Amino acid sequence: MNKEKQNEFLALYEPVHDRFERFCRARVYGDMDYRDLMNETLLRAYQKFETLRSKEAFLAFLFSISVRILANNNRKKKERAVDLGDNKFQIQDNHQDTASSAEVYMLHKALAQLPEAQRECIILFEISGFNMKEIAEIQSTSLSNVKQRLRRGRLKLKEILSFVATNT
Repeated sequence: MNKEKQNEFLALYEPVHDRFERFCRARVYGDMDYRDLMNETLLRAYQKFETLRSKEAFLAFLFSISVRILANNNRKKKERAVDLGDNKFQIQDNHQDTASSAEVYMLHKALAQLPEAQRECIILFEISGFNMKEIAEIQSTSLSNVKQRLRRGRLKLKEILSFVATNT
């Protein structure tokens, strides 16, 4: 291993670790373990570290890799045609305190019901703190598409969470 490359990679990763972890937790809810996604993303990012054009875009670099990994994982799941039904929501999050665990569970469950593009857009904007222009670059789409995905995703989330609140 090249020690200089490793040190440079770690120097870029450490400040964004928390944001990256939050993105992975929210994005994969019910599909796979977020730690698996983080580990595989970091491995691929390290292997392709030389292709990074700008150090400022490191977090977006990680996000784009993780999105591709998830897409490949979902494609493989569809090929196997395994239906997990409601079991995909039975993931415990041991990192949350008990006061907020129910709300986080309901939010992640609601996010998992959104179409993939809307879910990813909301996670990037609301949870990870990216601006709309950065999201457009990450998702390889136009700014107007990002705005529309956010709007539709928020409306759908409101509908889902309102339905849950009235039925509990």
